[in-house]
Amino acid sequence: MRWNSSAKLPKPRYPGREIVSEKLDIYLVGGAVRDALIASKRPATGQGTSATTSDRDWVVVGSTPQQMLDLGYTPVGKDFPVFLHPHSKEEYALARTERKQGSGHKGFSIDANPSVTLYEDLGRRDLTINAIAQDARGNLIDPHQGQADIAAGLLRHVSPAFTEDPLRVFRVARFAAQLPGFSVADDTQALLRHMCQNGELETLSAERVWQEFVKALTAPNPVRFFEVLEACEGLSYWLPECAGLAAETLATGHPDPAARFALLPIPALGLANIVARLRGPNRYAALAADRHAYLAMLEQWPHIDPSAVYRMLEKLTATHADDRLLQVVDLIESTAMRAKLMEELPKLLAQLRQIGLPDKEADQLRGAAYGEALSKMRQDHLSQYLMQERRKSQAEFER
Repeated sequence: MRWNSSAKLPKPRYPGREIVSEKLDIYLVGGAVRDALIASKRPATGQGTSATTSDRDWVVVGSTPQQMLDLGYTPVGKDFPVFLHPHSKEEYALARTERKQGSGHKGFSIDANPSVTLYEDLGRRDLTINAIAQDARGNLIDPHQGQADIAAGLLRHVSPAFTEDPLRVFRVARFAAQLPGFSVADDTQALLRHMCQNGELETLSAERVWQEFVKALTAPNPVRFFEVLEACEGLSYWLPECAGLAAETLATGHPDPAARFALLPIPALGLANIVARLRGPNRYAALAADRHAYLAMLEQWPHIDPSAVYRMLEKLTATHADDRLLQVVDLIESTAMRAKLMEELPKLLAQLRQIGLPDKEADQLRGAAYGEALSKMRQDHLSQYLMQERRKSQAEFER
């Protein structure tokens, strides 16, 4: 299929038309246009992605911050003028250019004056497939042949200025994970390798790297993220523990990125180091630690040692709240086993909570002695429960 700048997409829906369409020169840009083109290119394969309302970004040409404020837009940008639409709450950014002045992701001088053209704004973007705009009539503005690269399945940089932002190394790897069938163009791959070798990646903030990392984990093919980074030597500074993951099969059955992170084939200490280095949320490290400690045991249910099960329940404080335990259960690969435990464990925990010492015995015990006696009663119940479950399992096996 041939792509050209005269192609059209369905007209974009402009929320608050009386405010947006008639008083501002605006264009739909970036991911929403890219994803619509990919979806139209691959309607039968299901490999394209479809844009949602939250994916839509707009660029405003020839306007000023004051005009945006006068029309009811709310400013949100700190480094450059970005505004929220008064009704849709979608982001509208003034057309801008960027000039490299320092090191790292933030070392740029921003110019967003009204004379900046749409073509200049598109020229500062990272990849050609992200440098396509759509006007109110559905016409596409594609000065960098992004449609041709979509047709070829290529991730290609817009200009040599690509190298000025080291975060783009991780963005390209993330797009490779998000867009099935896309590969990195040879000339762009050479730039990625150069950027990794010159030390610019070390100037990035940990939080920005974490954001790209998590987005890649939830992508359709997260292993591509690690393949691209390994090929350009981009893992060594921020993600050395992930070396070798390009050859692995990674879990993609969970929508929660914390679950996918916990299931990475990396030792528990390595996963904890990644979270600490990239300043990720504690819940990622906690779920990863719980997975390494308890998942293998749960997968053997009910053929497991009752005392080990009880220690697990205590460590996870499961008799008080079952959320941590069920998060680990949700990592079990077997659908049947996962469903079985999701149904049975809350019932078992409810039974354990209801167990209490007889009044006469309770009156005679205090402190640690009381706790030990209660624990013994609960462990006895657990042992009987697991024995019954094993008998059921054996009977089903012999049928």
